[in-house]
Amino acid sequence: MPTIRIAAAQTPEFREDVPAALAYAVEVAGRAQAQGAALLVFPEGFLQGYLTTEEPARRHALDLASPAFAAVLDQAPKAGPMIVMGLIEVADGRLYNTAVVVDRGVLVGRYRKAHLLGGEAAFAAGDDSPVFEVGGLRFGINICYDMNFPQAAAKVAGGGAALIVCPANNMMARQTAERWKQLHNPARGERCRETGLWLISADVIGERDGRISWGPTAVLDPAGEVAAQLPLEQPGLLVFDLPL
Repeated sequence: MPTIRIAAAQTPEFREDVPAALAYAVEVAGRAQAQGAALLVFPEGFLQGYLTTEEPARRHALDLASPAFAAVLDQAPKAGPMIVMGLIEVADGRLYNTAVVVDRGVLVGRYRKAHLLGGEAAFAAGDDSPVFEVGGLRFGINICYDMNFPQAAAKVAGGGAALIVCPANNMMARQTAERWKQLHNPARGERCRETGLWLISADVIGERDGRISWGPTAVLDPAGEVAAQLPLEQPGLLVFDLPL
């Protein structure tokens, strides 16, 4: 059976430090390229940090048509895997929790998070669900909390995708994080079973300000079972051969 190699990065959390996040991403992309990955996923809000307060989010937000974002693309790898990366976008004055799809330094498209938590009031909700293709693999994107809504995954399936890409950031208050530690994959697995799609997630790890994130970064099969997963609490690169 033909396969395509996909990858996801479990990363430290970068906040308000785009140069450091970019340097880390370039290094990880080089490792993914060396292992033959065609697709590489980074966490939610990876580039500027998961900034949910209006002032810092707006200060660091990027217009995807701006010279500032063009400079980011200029630093992106010009070879290797297609990259899905979370960032904060501004368009027509509105902020969005967005995942961009970049192929060798070229912006292919973007997905804006459709289902927002109460703490994400700074963002506007997205309303489209584009499907992308790399190496014969069609995929769509759900960002973190989107995965709690069957209709979000159903839109990806309806676009003819075989894979849901899930950038996530589960940096939570410790008590909440403890409660959810073993529940992320089962919750996402429900969406796999409903749609018959594979899923790959990428999350952050670390601790700050009484909050903690352990991951998980994982691949789930269409039955909702874990096909591969990185160890919790450790940065790393998950590489998996997905059947086409």
